[in-house]
Amino acid sequence: MREAHVERKTAETDIALTLNLDGAGRADIDTGVGFLNHMLELLSFHSGFDLTVRCRGDVQVDDHHSVEDIGIAMGQAFAEALGDKKGIVRYGNFLLPMDEALVLCAVDLCGRDTLGYRVTIPTEKVGAFDTELVEEFLLAFTRNAKAAVHFVQMAGTNSHHIIESVFKGLGRALGQAAAQDPRRAGETPSSKGML
Repeated sequence: MREAHVERKTAETDIALTLNLDGAGRADIDTGVGFLNHMLELLSFHSGFDLTVRCRGDVQVDDHHSVEDIGIAMGQAFAEALGDKKGIVRYGNFLLPMDEALVLCAVDLCGRDTLGYRVTIPTEKVGAFDTELVEEFLLAFTRNAKAAVHFVQMAGTNSHHIIESVFKGLGRALGQAAAQDPRRAGETPSSKGML
């Protein structure tokens, strides 16, 4: 089982997160941020990863600390669960349509952290959620997962649909990239011999 548990406690947040890469897409999420709960449930379902998150954060200030710190914890858990990365596919990509929105997500589990984020969300909020926090979550995740993750928005006018495309596409791409490659069992997926 490729699984990791991360606990992160600061003056701003208290997080417990468990990630199982060989799960069935089951989510048990309570972040204190309703919209993020929904997005992480979608990511879990579409990746096939089991994800449990508990966060108590200073949401009376705003949601920023909780969203960013959950991204950090999730990236750390993902990197730990991948281990030495031997036998994984390494690359994944998915073009995700969500009604009028269309977003491409491409992932390389290369050990180098890069976020390419060519996404334009037309409103500042979806409900009570600050839409700029989508990029903050993704930055925190990619930096700690040590992955190259790129998003290119091809269409979309509805903020909720665009963000949903981002998270579902990320789930699909991560699920592909983290999958075991039966052709390369036990091998490092790099011509250099290391990631």
